[in-house]
Amino acid sequence: MNATRLAVGMDPETRPATLASVPTTDVFATLSTGDDGLSRAEAAARLQRFGPNSIREVRGKNLLARFLANFTHLMALLLWVGGVVGFASHQPQLGIAIWLVNVINGSFSFWQEYRAEKATEALRRMLPVTATVVRDGKEQRVPAGELVPGDLLVLSEGDRISADARIVWAADLRVDQSTFSGESEPVAKTDERISGDGLDWSQVSNCVFAGSAVVNGAARAVVFSTGMATQLGRIAHLTQSVEDEPSSLQREMEHVTRAVTLLAVSIGAGFFAAAVFIAGVDLAASFIFAMGMIVAFVPEGMLPTVTLSLAMGVQRMAQRRALVKRLSAVDALGCATVICTDKTGTLTQNAMSVRRMWLARGEATVGGVGYDPEGVIVEEGRALAPPVTGDLRELLTAGALCNNSRLVPPDESEGRAGWSIVGDPTEASILVAAKKGGIDVDALPSLLPRVRELPFDSRRKRMTTVHVVRPCDGSDATTSQKADLVAYVKGSPAELLAQSVSVLRAGREIALDDALRREILAANDEYASTGLRVLGVARRSGAAPSVAHAALEEGDCEDVEQDLVFLGLIAMADPPRPEVKSAVAKCLRAGIRIIMVTGDYGLTAESVARQVGIVGRDHVRIITGRELDGTSDAALKQALREVSIFARVNPEHKLRVVTALQEMGHVVAVTGDGANDAPALRKADIGVAMGLSGTDVAMESADMVLADDNFASIVEAVEEGRAVFANIRRFAMYVFNSNMAEAVPFVLMLFSRGGIPLPLTVMQVLAIDLGTDMVPAIGLGAERPEADVMDQPPRPKTERLLTPTLLARALLWYGAIESVAAISAYFFLNWLHGWPAVPLASEGTRIYQMATTITMAGIVATQVGAVFACRTDRRSVIDAGLFTNRLVLLGVAVELLLLAGLIYVPLLQGVFGTAPVGPVELVYVFAWTPVIFFADEARKAWLRRRSTDLSRTARVGDPRGAA
Repeated sequence: MNATRLAVGMDPETRPATLASVPTTDVFATLSTGDDGLSRAEAAARLQRFGPNSIREVRGKNLLARFLANFTHLMALLLWVGGVVGFASHQPQLGIAIWLVNVINGSFSFWQEYRAEKATEALRRMLPVTATVVRDGKEQRVPAGELVPGDLLVLSEGDRISADARIVWAADLRVDQSTFSGESEPVAKTDERISGDGLDWSQVSNCVFAGSAVVNGAARAVVFSTGMATQLGRIAHLTQSVEDEPSSLQREMEHVTRAVTLLAVSIGAGFFAAAVFIAGVDLAASFIFAMGMIVAFVPEGMLPTVTLSLAMGVQRMAQRRALVKRLSAVDALGCATVICTDKTGTLTQNAMSVRRMWLARGEATVGGVGYDPEGVIVEEGRALAPPVTGDLRELLTAGALCNNSRLVPPDESEGRAGWSIVGDPTEASILVAAKKGGIDVDALPSLLPRVRELPFDSRRKRMTTVHVVRPCDGSDATTSQKADLVAYVKGSPAELLAQSVSVLRAGREIALDDALRREILAANDEYASTGLRVLGVARRSGAAPSVAHAALEEGDCEDVEQDLVFLGLIAMADPPRPEVKSAVAKCLRAGIRIIMVTGDYGLTAESVARQVGIVGRDHVRIITGRELDGTSDAALKQALREVSIFARVNPEHKLRVVTALQEMGHVVAVTGDGANDAPALRKADIGVAMGLSGTDVAMESADMVLADDNFASIVEAVEEGRAVFANIRRFAMYVFNSNMAEAVPFVLMLFSRGGIPLPLTVMQVLAIDLGTDMVPAIGLGAERPEADVMDQPPRPKTERLLTPTLLARALLWYGAIESVAAISAYFFLNWLHGWPAVPLASEGTRIYQMATTITMAGIVATQVGAVFACRTDRRSVIDAGLFTNRLVLLGVAVELLLLAGLIYVPLLQGVFGTAPVGPVELVYVFAWTPVIFFADEARKAWLRRRSTDLSRTARVGDPRGAA
């Protein structure tokens, strides 16, 4: 098989498993290379054939076309028309202002879309700039982009791997491939042939993959895939192929725009015809009049207000440790029906802790959580004072020495507030337990120097370190073959038991009989069933020549790992975060389902799911990635109705689960931290990346980043998302309130055939919509979530933003009161100062300007009362706190200042056709402010009383109540 056939003809997903079964001695021949590497000429030829080793971007829509699309949708077109009206009304300043709103909104939307493409750039950054290869028999550094299949990679500690490769030689090699597997522990790699059948590509132990990193040891490996043919390239392709879909709010805004456009244009056309054929107004004046009606019913300020409200929601979420990158994602959170979550670090603390230890003489438990070495060891109900002794000390000493991790104490000068670790979290947890037992783990390596390590591999399922006990003749303890040696072994309890001949009990080595073996295996099963990760620990000691030779002369592992003394079991767990259980309960109460999708083992996932309340006590079905491969889409959708745990999954599996849920009608939030999560994060309605443990790829692909990697922060963000939609509804209603009051003056003028001069000008309508209404409306967007917001089911995606009930309340309730206030103010001023003596053609007279000014002031005054009334739906605003929303108070202050400027600043008087009015007129219009507020308080009190009566009737079983 030549390299061309291998690299191109094989399925990239099965390629690692196929190569895994090739004998190491045949790998060079299989990939058409040799132990001297490729020649320079052959490498150049293969580069020409296979292309550069880089992550390519799938060509998308033209950048200019995407930019222009943000300025040509329906709402944007309406705003362009609004600007034209400004120019047609001989007020270019207002036309320019409306167009600027459009430009700002369109530019912001384009920027948000453009940022989504950064995920591919983050994937590119995972590949190093250079790589060390053997070519023409010599080691040399070459640009990583020039690697080709057949190149012989030279890997050492700290190297980032540039391509997928089959290992041909390895020494104590461990690789961090958490960006793919989602597991934080480094993976031991080997050069031995294995059977890759049934293994996911990330589990193949004799292959390394682009984007991972060497954390220990050295190796040589032959490249078999580069660029987009690597597993990293496959993830990049999946990520780029996922199309961004509009959020429910974006779709709803399109619906609102269409509805408002149809309403406004229909009203404008109707009144144009009425002006021409009923009132006898000439065509030019009728057109301006019709455009004024359209302007009155188009909420020009709604789009920027929605944008600003979402931005404020983003700020509030940031205060709760959720950083939102895409504004529309705020709303998507509010209607989420399913959260697909990781386990490690999201539901758990990502801090492995030893919980229980089994010894032949009894069991011990360990207190404390995390890497802080504070906690008490309890044996047989008795707290042990450190330092521990006997069998327990031997067990912890063995675990601490057969260990490559390190504890790092707090150092505020370096920004470390607590204890942290370097290395494998499982190994580090044993060091912490040893320190809790009073063992000086820092001094152990000098007391028992290590002379050899046999690294963990998937075949042996164990790790061994060999240490010098004491020199026999005063020579160097690290090299003497006459020294007493001890080998410490840790790994799979079953594997260690198979190699053990005795067990340590009260300091004596007792022969292992069948009863003891069953007891140890039963303890192991009990620990595993509760979700604990269990390691067996054993030792072999002696100075026999065969042992010394095996330890010091690189003999076979089996020569050392035999005739072991079993020391005990150490069981550890990554405990759930304490706040997650209540957050899960809140989600379930809110009608949001939680599904765990993890790369970890099913038993561990089930235990955590039970502890936090995702699943109950009943039997739980778990679907693994391997099962998913044989499951049809229809069967998967059926399974998703009951399955809440997916274990040992890869990127395609996670993407399938998310896609299936969306096809079932769900709004899906997905958490992730690795490059392998990028496709699912992009596909989800709301992608949530981890800020502490997440990769750049995950964070660039996501819509939201959790600063604390905490599931509870997602739930808080959902709560904020629900509040944001409720607030958008509130200020949508507030914005529409004034539309009726703005339209009624035009109706009066029309049906009086000009006998009543127009009580409100087009410029004054725009001043209200884009001026006085804006800041109070934004203040409504800052309302905190109501107490029962998470006691309601998720909002259906089909639910309209503008419902008939909302429009009726805005136009026929608030709008009617505002219309009466504004028109009565108009007539009140004319009653005080006399009716304008000139017809509409001479509307620039001082009295007419005062009359239109007081009409505008009447609308603004009632809007002040309405903004307080709109803060709640049924609850009394007085009970909620009349002055608790400071932004509403600021908005009202700004609104009144703007009104004062419009009335009393000469420059603005000339622009908006206003004139100063006296205190009597102002007292009259502001007397309407409490009227509209208390009228709405009475309406809410009636609704609450009616709801209470209906509930009481339903409780006593009255048939009328049920009806």
